[in-house]
Parts: sequence; C-alpha cells; structure tokens
Amino acid sequence: MQLNAIQIILVVLVSFLAGMEGILDEFHFHQPVIACTLIGLVTGQLLPCLILGGSLQMIALGWANIGAAVAPDAALAAVASAIILVLGGQGQKGVGSAIAIAVPLAVAGLLLTILCRTLATGIVHIMDKAAEEGSFRKIDFWQYVAICMQGLRIAIPAGLILAIGAGPVKAMLDAMPTWLTDGLSIGGGMVVAVGYAMVINMMASREVWPFFAIGFVLATVTDLTLIGLGTIGISMALIYLKLSKSGGNGGSSNDGGGSSSNTGDPVGDIIDNY
Repeated sequence: MQLNAIQIILVVLVSFLAGMEGILDEFHFHQPVIACTLIGLVTGQLLPCLILGGSLQMIALGWANIGAAVAPDAALAAVASAIILVLGGQGQKGVGSAIAIAVPLAVAGLLLTILCRTLATGIVHIMDKAAEEGSFRKIDFWQYVAICMQGLRIAIPAGLILAIGAGPVKAMLDAMPTWLTDGLSIGGGMVVAVGYAMVINMMASREVWPFFAIGFVLATVTDLTLIGLGTIGISMALIYLKLSKSGGNGGSSNDGGGSSSNTGDPVGDIIDNY
C-alpha cells in the first residue's frame, strides 16, 4: 500500500507522540493498542492495526521496568510493526507476521532507549548548571530537548521504514514461504498467551480470581457483544473500587483485643469481616 504525503506526516507525528509518551506516560500513546489504532486510522487500515495493537498489548502487559532492568520498547514495536503491516498490504492476514516482527524490534529498541537515557544524563547536568544560575528558561528549554529526543527515538526508525517504501516491504513479506508465515502466526499467538500468563501471575490473588473466572465465562456467551462485555467489565471494576474504598476505611475494626484487622488488602478485610 502506498501512502500519500499527508498520511506519511501523520504516521511520523503519531510515532513522535508515542516516543514522548514512553517517558511522560500521560496519554498512553506509547501503548500498542493506541499507537497501532492511530496509525491504522490515519492510513485507512483501522481494523488490521486494531487487531495488531490488541495482540501486542497483551504481550506488553507483561513488560515492566524493574530496578535497572529496562523492558523492551513497546512503542517502537507497535509503531514499526503497524507500519510494516500497512505497507505490506496483507490486511488481517499479515497480523501474525507483524506480531512476530514486533518482538525482535522491541528488543532492538532497547539500544535506542539506552542511548537516549545516556544522553539525558548529560542534559540533567546542563539543567543543574542552569538551576545554579537561576535560569528557568534554560531549564525549560533543555527539558523540551530531552522530551523531543525521546520522540525522535521512535519517529526516526518510523521514517526509515516509510522511506524504504511499500514495494520492498511487500516483496519481503510475499517472499516468506507458507510454513514460515504459519509458524510466525503460531509463535505470535504463543507469545501473547505467555504475556497474559505473566500478567495473571503478577495480579493473581483470592480477590481477583473470581473476576477472572466470571470474565472467561461471560466470554463464552455468544449473544454478548464486545460492548456488552465492556460494560460488564466496567461495572465489575466500579464494584471493586467501591469495595476497596469501603475497606480502606475499615481499619479501625478490632477482633476483641483492640488490635486492627486491616491487613492492607481492603477487599480481603471486607470478606474476612463479613
């Protein structure tokens, strides 16, 4: 698929915003489900990119920065794979291959992340000197420079992929044998399952498991639409938040000896005191 000039500019803009949000984490443009959807929206390939974003989001849920360990770059994975999917012109059939391509791209993106963070260290020292001088204008300027650098971390690779063009990308994807594309699709599905399993492993508790069970049961009901499932999910989340707030104020209860029964788990306290 060939993109016109306006589409290319919008794709680069989305890539730039995704890179900045990887640090700001305010509007979540760096999340795969949002970045891929926006790229699909500006390129006219909304449905394939939405499916790709949802699949990558399940993988990215298991990625987290822990201590000095930096997680793979979800923003670069989402943006690059979405652009490749659009340029390849395979539609929904190319989602499996795009997912398989996204994982190594995310790992490769760590190099750019480390480079930007190394440069940001020098910018911090410059801002320290500006603070000693009492120059708020310089502090703001270098803050903008550092944030824009994070945006370019994604925008430049996106621009390079767009510069290659649809022809070579489509030729590369078409040259893949059937056994390879099928294997990539199966592998991509397995990676999604592993990412979701990691999330469950981190979140699993006796209070959360019932919500998981109810969700899986409701998903088997064929008459329910995605809007219906989403409404049920939001309702369950609101119930959980209400119980959590109620349990947070219940720390003054005692077991007869004057000691508090608040264990730090509000919902668990409600269940135990019921």
